[in-house]
Amino acid sequence: MNKQVQYTDWGLVDYQEAWDRQEEIFTQTVAVKNENRLNGTAHPTPNHLIFTEHPHVYTMGKSGHEEYLLLDEVGLKEKNATFYKINRGGDITYHGPGQIVGYPILDLDNFFTDIHLYLRTLEEAVIRTCAEYGIEAGRYEGYTGVWLDADNDKARKICAMGVRASRWVTMHGFAFNVNADLGYFRNIVPCGIDDKDVTSLERELGRKLDMEEAKSKLKGHIADLFQMELI
Repeated sequence: MNKQVQYTDWGLVDYQEAWDRQEEIFTQTVAVKNENRLNGTAHPTPNHLIFTEHPHVYTMGKSGHEEYLLLDEVGLKEKNATFYKINRGGDITYHGPGQIVGYPILDLDNFFTDIHLYLRTLEEAVIRTCAEYGIEAGRYEGYTGVWLDADNDKARKICAMGVRASRWVTMHGFAFNVNADLGYFRNIVPCGIDDKDVTSLERELGRKLDMEEAKSKLKGHIADLFQMELI
């Protein structure tokens, strides 16, 4: 098992460029696994944890509903936003500046081969990060992601998740609202849930947060929970 993980912060990157770069890393990792399987070799598979931010963009997963995007092409241009149909799970969501978008490209054979546990572990890292800011977050039964007040009618989502995995190699990941412009969520039915609110650390705390500090806290919790060595 290779528990070393290359951490990279891509900064603000166009969504299509980030998707292409993810696909390249993902494909290379799967190729190593296939070579090991076919040739009986044991080359270690690489692991990556990528943090980034995107210009305003809406993405829809394989099971998504295009009617949940409430903007036409003209509306997207007016909002200076783009729209992509992509190969992750989940429905429609928004990415934009002030959001920590995380792309773990991991060979789960190096950690544990359980997609449900993988999602719950990512959620737990966000929950622990929220706790460091004095915010009690948790899970909403039947849905992925991280929520506040999930046990009452004030439930609001602070982190969305959608992943893809093949041969236990993961890609895509999560979007954690730190200082995100929540107005952009009004243009969609987030994750197909039309009766719940969306929130951010900034909204909950009433102040903008230091993005680098939030990233540091989050990546530390991910490393601890996965027992990975960030390099």
